[in-house]
Amino acid sequence: MTFRLAAYAVCVEDGRVLLARHLSDDGASNWTLPGGRVEQGEDPFDAVIREVAEETGCSAVVERLLGVDSRVIPSAERTVPGQPDHQNVGVFYGVRITGGDFTPQPGDAVLESVWTPYEEVAGLRRSSLVDVGIALARELPPTGHVGPVAVGGLVQH
Repeated sequence: MTFRLAAYAVCVEDGRVLLARHLSDDGASNWTLPGGRVEQGEDPFDAVIREVAEETGCSAVVERLLGVDSRVIPSAERTVPGQPDHQNVGVFYGVRITGGDFTPQPGDAVLESVWTPYEEVAGLRRSSLVDVGIALARELPPTGHVGPVAVGGLVQH
């Protein structure tokens, strides 16, 4: 089994959530939250700010820890046949954009970042992480954990 620790930013403003359109290895794109892998020795708190800057071009501050999500993607649901099962542990933070322009860094897999009204999210090809982050931001569960999101794998609904 492979493993990944990641930090995700849930930026909510005026009934909208900030989403990043990500280009996957197979050339398709899907919407996700700004965020990504925590580097070795890096604090997830620092990683989420770095990832927001890399993926959106904006500066941000963490306002609160929202929760942690752990899910296993079985080998059969991985995008490349023959890959082993994969566990992704995501640390979700409530983040506020403080400045900058939506311009991802050159060479990043993020094509664009957009404020998206909540009512439009359900119609997007998106990562299940979007739904987890929105649920954590809306519910603010004392345990920092929401129930399972009914999707197959991490990529889309």
